[in-house]
This record gives sequence, structure tokens and C-alpha cells, in this order.
Amino acid sequence: MKNELAGDIALAKGKSQYDTYCKRILANKIILAWILKYVAEEFADMDIGQIKECIGTDVQVSEVNVLPGRTNTPGPERIMGESEEDSVPGEGELYYDIRFSVYYARQKQRIKLIINVEAQKEFHPGYSLITRGIFYGARMLSSQKGTEFTGRDYDNIRKVYSIWICMNAPDYIGNAISYYNIQKSDAIPGIPDEKETYDKISVVMICLNPKSEKGNRLTKMLGILLSPRLETGVKIYQLEHEFDIPMENDMGEELNQMCNLSDYVEELGIEKGIEKGIEKHLSQQVKKKLAKGKSVGEIADELEEDEETIRRILKNIE
Repeated sequence: MKNELAGDIALAKGKSQYDTYCKRILANKIILAWILKYVAEEFADMDIGQIKECIGTDVQVSEVNVLPGRTNTPGPERIMGESEEDSVPGEGELYYDIRFSVYYARQKQRIKLIINVEAQKEFHPGYSLITRGIFYGARMLSSQKGTEFTGRDYDNIRKVYSIWICMNAPDYIGNAISYYNIQKSDAIPGIPDEKETYDKISVVMICLNPKSEKGNRLTKMLGILLSPRLETGVKIYQLEHEFDIPMENDMGEELNQMCNLSDYVEELGIEKGIEKGIEKHLSQQVKKKLAKGKSVGEIADELEEDEETIRRILKNIE
């Protein structure tokens, strides 16, 4: 029998980038362990299996509110909770996609980190994902008062990671990973550099682009995991054999539990249809202007397109 991750992949099929399914897949501990291995310096020297054992039992999916006064609201702890975003009334409600705790040992101390993982289909949703990531990280810090520390005991603030996975990064970005951290700089040297006092927040951007040839093991694994185009069987085989991600155990769901193709895949088809329609209309306009003896530059100006696009259309017409 297939394990829970294999079941989630099978259930998602083409819906891997469709919100609920994407969260279910990313919230598997083995996948979270992979992400931590490559983006959290605290786990860089550990293997995936060890990191998985460090993840707490409080993996929450769309259960914790980002907004002030609501993050610490008591509620049931579930390993794989269903999204509650649709049932929450009112605009402005924000929930972390995935939020959990992870622990590691340092100088015989057990250190706790708080992790947030967010999945996005667009790199430019109308605002900066980096700025939003900073807001989410800041809220994860401020919401610790009364839970991780009380009064003026600020030394007990836990470091937070807000990790953003953008699944359709523009071609000019491709597969890429960037970190946004607090760093010390000296205007006048003298203050000791005690990193543990200010290293409390890290925002990480992971960009995925299926056409990009650059990247590392993490971007390749996530690219396969979240691809809406790969067949379920191919996806599971590659994850199992290329990345040693186990897909079998006695507690899993059957692989044959499948769903229809996703809204996202349908969107791809619709977008392609729209693009073809626009291209056809543009070609007709270019033909008319070409028949009037217009130059490439004149056609480009009148149609508000770049000359390279016009030349490509002309080549296709010929």
C-alpha cells in the first residue's frame, strides 16, 4: 500500500498547484524535512531522516490566523488539518498555509524554531511576496509573547522562518533561492557580534520554473512534486528513485485514488486558447498593414508591439 504522501500525490494528480492539494502535499514531514535541509542553516549538516524526526507534532494547515489577536487563539492540534479559509467570514482574514515547530540540539540545549511555509502560483500577485513574507515573519515573532515568553524575557524569542515557494517564476528568474535575514553592520566598531541575539527571522524565497536548467536538488525535487503536467506514476517513481522519498507503508492510501484534472490545468488550457486567439488577431492586423506597405517599425508602433514580435509573426506568415 502507498503511504500518505503517495496518496496525496495521487489524489492531487493535476491538482498539485491547486491550493488545498498543494498544501496537503507540502505538509508531509518528509517534504518539510527536504525544505529545511536546503534553506535552514541549522539543519544543513543533518540528513533528511534526522530532520524529519526533529519536526514537532503541531503541523497545522490553514489553521493559524496571521492577524494580531488571533494567532494565539487556542484550538485543536491536527497533523493534517483541512483548510478553513473558505469558512471564515470577512475580508482581510489571513491564515498561514503551513505552520509548525522544529527542534534541534545546540550545546546540550534543545532549541525550538517556528516555521511557516507558503505556496504561491504567481511571483507577481500585485504586491511583493518578499514584503508579505517579512510581515508574516514579524507576526510569528510578535505572537510569541504570552506563549514562548512572558514579560520582558525577550531572550526566549524563538527564531522564525517564513518560506515562500513560487511555482511559476518568470523565465528571467528561473529556479532560484534567496534569503532575507537580519545582519549586523558597524558604523563605529566596538559592539560584540552576538548573532544569537538578532538572528531571529529569515524570509526565504524559492522560485520554480520548469524550463530553467539551473537550480539544486531541492528545486528539482519540488519541481517534480508540484508539476501539474507529470503523470502521477511518473512523479512517484522519480521521487522514490531519484530522491529516496519513500512511497510505501502499511498505513497509506491506495495509489488508484485519483481525481479529475485540476482547475490549474484547465487554466493552462484556457490561457493557451486565449494566447492563440490573440496571436491570430495580431497576425491578421500585421497582414493588413503589410499590404499597405507599412514597415516593421511602423507596424510595431501602430500595434504597440515590439519589433521582434512583429518579425516573428511575419516569419510565420511567410
